[in-house]
Amino acid sequence: MSDLSGKIALVTGSVQGIGFAIAKAFAEQGAKVGLHGLAEAGQIEQASKELRAAGAAEVRFFGADLRDVAAIDEMMDDVEQWGGADVLVNNAGIQKTAGLGEVEPALWDAILSVNLSSAFHTMRRAMPIMAQKGYGRVINIASVHGLVASVNKAPYVSAKFGLVGLSKVSALEYANKGDRTAGGITVNCICPGWTETAIIEPQVADRAAQFGGDRDAGIADLLKEKQPSQRLSDPSEIGALATWLCSPVAHNITGTSIPVDGGWTAQ
Repeated sequence: MSDLSGKIALVTGSVQGIGFAIAKAFAEQGAKVGLHGLAEAGQIEQASKELRAAGAAEVRFFGADLRDVAAIDEMMDDVEQWGGADVLVNNAGIQKTAGLGEVEPALWDAILSVNLSSAFHTMRRAMPIMAQKGYGRVINIASVHGLVASVNKAPYVSAKFGLVGLSKVSALEYANKGDRTAGGITVNCICPGWTETAIIEPQVADRAAQFGGDRDAGIADLLKEKQPSQRLSDPSEIGALATWLCSPVAHNITGTSIPVDGGWTAQ
């Protein structure tokens, strides 16, 4: 695992779910953690407390609305004053399932803004500073839906495919920055399949309704359709992978999209 002592890690959408698991994994390695989300004071306080208990050298909260470019710039100004992000994880995401003809323009714009455009705006600010330092890690949480499509998810799939493309381009542009000893600059995507998080709950509820409200049966039905392992991933498993990608030994792993999907995209 990487020693992130003293390094600043900004993780968007990190007050819960996969984002919090990643933030906690970084905290366990001694990082200074930039916690982010749209959350109530109690949730922010609890998440911050848990990160400090896990070993975070410092925790700062950022509440930028990622649909607002000016708010993102203000957040990145604050991060720069803090010392600049050594690690940037673009995890924040929203999803709503609907058929193509039922997707309102406002929903399309919101999903693209949060899931794709916000990553561009954080990366364009963070990566030049990483290049100056000679070390940097960008990890974009792109989903299996950055690699394959599913029905009723046109905005989400479009955003995640775009995120994979953005990651590849930026990985190429920064591939020769830094050196092996420092760790260089890398950009990679992690592509989770079905993972035990709040974002899948509406789909679980829909499936459970088909089985008289039996949640376990609903989950099993979802998994058998797509995920051959028939096991949900735990968010902590994504955190462990993200931490490893921050290691200096991962200096030549860049521009990749790594599925954590129980074989979904192998089919």
